[in-house]
Amino acid sequence: MTTVNKEITNVKNESGPTDEQLIARFQQGDAYAYDLLVKRYRDPLMNYIFRFLGDRIDAEDILQETFLRLYKNKHYYKEIAKFSTWIYTIAGNLAKTELRKRKRRNIFSIHNFMSTEKDYELPDKGITPDKYANSAITDTEIQKAIAKLSPKFKQVILLRDVQGFSYEEISQIVNIPLGTVKSRVNRARLKLQYDLKKILKDVK
Repeated sequence: MTTVNKEITNVKNESGPTDEQLIARFQQGDAYAYDLLVKRYRDPLMNYIFRFLGDRIDAEDILQETFLRLYKNKHYYKEIAKFSTWIYTIAGNLAKTELRKRKRRNIFSIHNFMSTEKDYELPDKGITPDKYANSAITDTEIQKAIAKLSPKFKQVILLRDVQGFSYEEISQIVNIPLGTVKSRVNRARLKLQYDLKKILKDVK
């Protein structure tokens, strides 16, 4: 059995402070609150950045830069947004900048698979990565299929199906309209369904 674990964002222990309480304390000079935020977000952010970039060393560099930005720019955070969406926006922007620097030529494109982005959401009746948890497909194969997606589709599918963000939160993180988020998630799922079904057929 294999599973694709969803990361827990905005973690709050029953007796512990929320992310928003911690960042407020840090803004007031509480360095320990910063340490708690780093501890809370280090693993899920590393997971997100690594899957997005596909390179552990680059992911570690981006992770460190994300926390450095948090430290230097703590007063830019406003309570109108969830802390998790704010820090994932920072990490995502840094990761996309890294991708642009690489100027990769081997990024998989699905423009021929579906040529337009429409402002609607498809019913989720297909196969998402989690739905393969009890199948013959391995977690490694699922991750390889995700890695083949082009960056803009990979980012939203990781945020939605792996990190567990809502469509509204993803819209804030990626800074695109809600309808476009839903469209990209649907297109990414369709591409994953297509690729994973081929793998499933081969292993039967």
